[in-house]
Amino acid sequence: MNILLTGGCGYVGTPLTQSLLAQGHRVTVVDIQWFGNYLQPHPNLTVVREDIRHTDKVPMAGAEVVMHLANIANDPCSDLNSKLNWEVNALATMQLAECAIAHGVKQFIFASSGSVYGVKDEPEVTEDLPLVPISDYNKTKMVSERVLLSYQDEIVVNIIRPATLCGYSPRMRLDLTVNMLTMQALAHGRITVFGGDQTRPNMHLQDMLRVYHHFLEHGMRLPGIFNAGFENISIFEIARRVTKLVPAEIVITPSNDPRSYRQSSKKLLATGFAPRFTVADAVAEVSAAFRDGRLTNDDVYYNIKTMKKIPNLA
Repeated sequence: MNILLTGGCGYVGTPLTQSLLAQGHRVTVVDIQWFGNYLQPHPNLTVVREDIRHTDKVPMAGAEVVMHLANIANDPCSDLNSKLNWEVNALATMQLAECAIAHGVKQFIFASSGSVYGVKDEPEVTEDLPLVPISDYNKTKMVSERVLLSYQDEIVVNIIRPATLCGYSPRMRLDLTVNMLTMQALAHGRITVFGGDQTRPNMHLQDMLRVYHHFLEHGMRLPGIFNAGFENISIFEIARRVTKLVPAEIVITPSNDPRSYRQSSKKLLATGFAPRFTVADAVAEVSAAFRDGRLTNDDVYYNIKTMKKIPNLA
């Protein structure tokens, strides 16, 4: 299958590209590469270094499926430049969808975010609950979802709302909760927890890849929106699980981030998908990568620190 993958050099995109190639697919990656390119050459891989806002330069011809992962990820990075955030996360998504339709692409798989729900009191946050995004990043994901759903009569749209991811990737991120707390324990012997009572859904990176493969295989008959998150645990509980594998002191400080919700993925599970990996697996992976020298506590693994160093970001 010919797959166009935006953001294919990212935290998720890098191992996803590798796994797609391993299954025999032909992959064209479009990525601006602010955070580097860790992909190895492959006869079925084409890498285009390009800003997805330049839709006319995205090689859509011949693509059978678009997997759209490229975005300004997380609240701090989106707040850094609001105009850039809306252009990349919302406007470019609309333009890519229209380009895909114009080229006869049959399926559009979109990486949204579980954070679109905001603060929820319900014991289970399901896909049919109203969205209350509380940040610009969350709002662009919500708007992108609604735009994509408006094209449902012209292309099959699969919208995935992932939980916070964790685990090791060649293009590592240490600004994700489990990864960040694990690195704090490894590098400093101390974990700082902001608040701690907030409950958040988590998912291992390898299960995220499996979700995308699941929709690549079955998505033509599974249009719509799907949550993807399997371990709903508090920030303090994440820290406690880290210290089971990496001894460290836990320090609790006040937090101004009220987001707390328990994501239900029963709709996804009903399609035949089942998770295989856990937060504990992610802690073990990050620890192993740190101890064998594959991973350091470097600024390049923190999105906001890297983006602040990029000149003329807009």
